[in-house]
Amino acid sequence: MKKSLFPSLMMALSLAPALFAQQTTPPPAYSFREAMIPVRDGVHLQTVILAPINQTGPLPILFRRTPYGVPDAAPRQVPTSWKELAQDGYIFVIQNLRGRFKSEGVFGLTSAVDLADPKSTSETTDAYDSIDWLVKNVPNNNGKVGMYGVSYDGMTTGMTLLQPHPALTAISEQASPVDQWMNDDMHRYGALRESYAVEYAVLEQADKNKNTNFDFDVYDTYTWYLRLGQLSNVNANYLHGTIPYWNDVVAHPDYDSFWKKEAWVNQLHSSTVPNLNVAGFYDQEDPWGPWQIFRHAAEHDPQGTNFMVAGPWYHGEWQSPKGDSIGLLALGRETAREFRENIEAPFFRYYLHGRGAQPTWRVTTFQSGSNRWRTYAEWPPSGSKPTNLYLQCDGTLSFREAGSGKRDAYREYVSDPANPVPYRQRPISPTYPAGDWRTWETADQRFVENRPDVLTYVSALLDHDLTITGETSADLFASTSGTDADFVVKLIDVYPERAEKTPWNPDGGPPAGAFARTMNGYELPIAMEGRRGRYLASYEQPAPLKPNVPIVWKIPLRDRDHVFLKGHRLMLQVQSTWFPVIDRNPQKFVPSIYQAKASDYVKATQRVYCAAESHITLPVAP
Repeated sequence: MKKSLFPSLMMALSLAPALFAQQTTPPPAYSFREAMIPVRDGVHLQTVILAPINQTGPLPILFRRTPYGVPDAAPRQVPTSWKELAQDGYIFVIQNLRGRFKSEGVFGLTSAVDLADPKSTSETTDAYDSIDWLVKNVPNNNGKVGMYGVSYDGMTTGMTLLQPHPALTAISEQASPVDQWMNDDMHRYGALRESYAVEYAVLEQADKNKNTNFDFDVYDTYTWYLRLGQLSNVNANYLHGTIPYWNDVVAHPDYDSFWKKEAWVNQLHSSTVPNLNVAGFYDQEDPWGPWQIFRHAAEHDPQGTNFMVAGPWYHGEWQSPKGDSIGLLALGRETAREFRENIEAPFFRYYLHGRGAQPTWRVTTFQSGSNRWRTYAEWPPSGSKPTNLYLQCDGTLSFREAGSGKRDAYREYVSDPANPVPYRQRPISPTYPAGDWRTWETADQRFVENRPDVLTYVSALLDHDLTITGETSADLFASTSGTDADFVVKLIDVYPERAEKTPWNPDGGPPAGAFARTMNGYELPIAMEGRRGRYLASYEQPAPLKPNVPIVWKIPLRDRDHVFLKGHRLMLQVQSTWFPVIDRNPQKFVPSIYQAKASDYVKATQRVYCAAESHITLPVAP
């Protein structure tokens, strides 16, 4: 499977050949050398070495390993995402993974690692062998190597922690996937991320020598995937078995040994190399992996060198020029520049150059809502208190439980796979080239609020700021008339409604009429996630649900740091389709949804009960 860890193409290409295209002026800032580095099984990996033209003494190496292509010439100017790092001086090295472009071998889109087999190769061993070659063969290096990268490049960085080379002195894995079945690019707790899986697999495996976008015959991919019908039609009508990763996906619907081998993070139990983990709260691809690496490495971290940074960013936005907004959400700061200038560059400066100081914090976030940087000595902060917010039968959210006599009361809707709820407003453009795919997780949710197959629960106006810092989750006491089902939960921050004639600035400064027009009544998602019924009891052995029998659905909503401001409301939306980012559940249990027939897709009545078991748990900070 591999992590098909799939970074957003925007990030993946941010340092790709186009960035380094020849320009008339100025002269190159770096020398250019291409090498074919040998690794233990005889394969040679295409590698580009960029050393500063004005280098006067030994410098550390900053190494990035990617499936997206290496530059074909020296940059004429320092790329934006290097600017802060380059000021300290590094030899930048970029390598194509095996089987990509000029690198030899077979590209498997795989993150499986077998450290017990000395003949086995993986991204872990290829990195080890490459670092060994670099410190011995790159002139004027100081013997210290750092690695960093976003998404797939972040995964190849993180996997070095399983067997780090002695010269590897510091890494920064950013948006790395760690478990493709559980909660990274390809699935959410076993529910297939249909549009992403199809389009990314084609992107990476349709052609060894280039990134290939799937050729849709319509712009609105919602329409295309609905016309596609059952998942077996992907191969039957389009891919015809030519994409190995897609074949692996459909061959392994459950959490079997194939996926467990891909979950490389389960072999990580200590922090042996200083690591700056980086995650985006609005990462539409890999929001989960960095937190898992952070937690696994924390199992044994005697030197306190395992750090976590997170902010309200889409996939890789922290490497963009400014990061001062995401979609219509203004952040009030140039968060990307500040991250690179105040966190990333000092981290590598300390560990690779020996200047500055080790971070004194364990976790740093850019907290949304308050729009400020926060640091924490531990995560979650000891002051955060898990607090339940209950779903009421009148459609409200309350910190008070529903009455005991309400246990049999419920709200219901009919879920129809033939008319699934879109995951963002239509038309839904293709995932690649990345456009509005980057920011859909911040989109105003009013576009589904009045659908009959979406339940909405809303709190009273907040009379004070409400801060949540830590892990968030939802429990639904729910039933279905079918034998399988999905439930999707969305936690939303509802902005106040104000007349446009009264410009309003939430920060108390000068009137901000543009903000009032764009964010007036806005329903901003804070956390969104789903669970698939067949896997409630076991990820390995799916089982049918009992029709019309309510059970508890536990839905993790990941780590958050957000302030719901005074005058805002909290909202919860519940639905059973989220298409086509999640494939349609037939709602009739079948052994494998990948083999479901058209007749297996049936309507079902979903009920959410107004019992104490139906609540969202918020980590409320003092």
